[in-house]
Amino acid sequence: MNAPAKVSDRLSATGTANALELRNVSKYFGALAALEDINITVRPGERRAVLGSNGAGKTTLFNCVTGDFLATTGNIRFFGEDISEFPPHERIRRGLRRTYQISLLFTGLSVRDNIYLSCVGVSRRRFSFLRPRRDDALMAAADNLVDVVHLTDDRDTLVSNLSYGQQRQLEIAMALAGAPRFILFDEPAAGLSPTERRELVDILNGLPGHMGYIIIEHDMDVALRVAESVTMMHNGRIFKEGKPAEIEEDPEVQALYLGGDDG
Repeated sequence: MNAPAKVSDRLSATGTANALELRNVSKYFGALAALEDINITVRPGERRAVLGSNGAGKTTLFNCVTGDFLATTGNIRFFGEDISEFPPHERIRRGLRRTYQISLLFTGLSVRDNIYLSCVGVSRRRFSFLRPRRDDALMAAADNLVDVVHLTDDRDTLVSNLSYGQQRQLEIAMALAGAPRFILFDEPAAGLSPTERRELVDILNGLPGHMGYIIIEHDMDVALRVAESVTMMHNGRIFKEGKPAEIEEDPEVQALYLGGDDG
């Protein structure tokens, strides 16, 4: 069996359609409007930050994109295909991935085994209980991903022995399993030390150029260093959009958000 290509080679090219399009998306919980008339277009390979104060609707937005919630109105297209009614597993099969604010890891397994299980879970072998062979392509892919997220020296370390920051790095590796076309990062820098945040920025900026993502982030410095465009949300609506420098210097943004408590 030929050795698998490196992650940067395996991650599939994106094509010509927009990576993600939300058109007039709203989400209501009874009389409460969590999202109202959201229109967002993200190009293939684009890295976008979605920022806003607590209750702005950011996590609800992610839940609608991933299918954890179905939008009340509007439609969502992923690389040209309408996925508005698709369940989460069908969106995953089409190359959409997500990380969560709360870690979802197997703490009694090693770093490599966690990533390997993620690779198996999005492969055709996801229902197989056979132990991997030495030349297993998915195990080699897991080793590649260990390197991508800078955990090379800890590939055999139990997750329970990792620092919190290393666990967040591992979550990114698991989201990269199976060559996704687009990733949603939900506050990956939350709880990290300044050194760990710099490591996170290096990892995100080191991803293949054709891989797009949206990042929700409380830390404005992290968000503006890894995104090329920014969407600001307020009370379930889009408040501002622009380049990082434009958003950082906008007086209305400064008044509403900078120094606020994000969630």
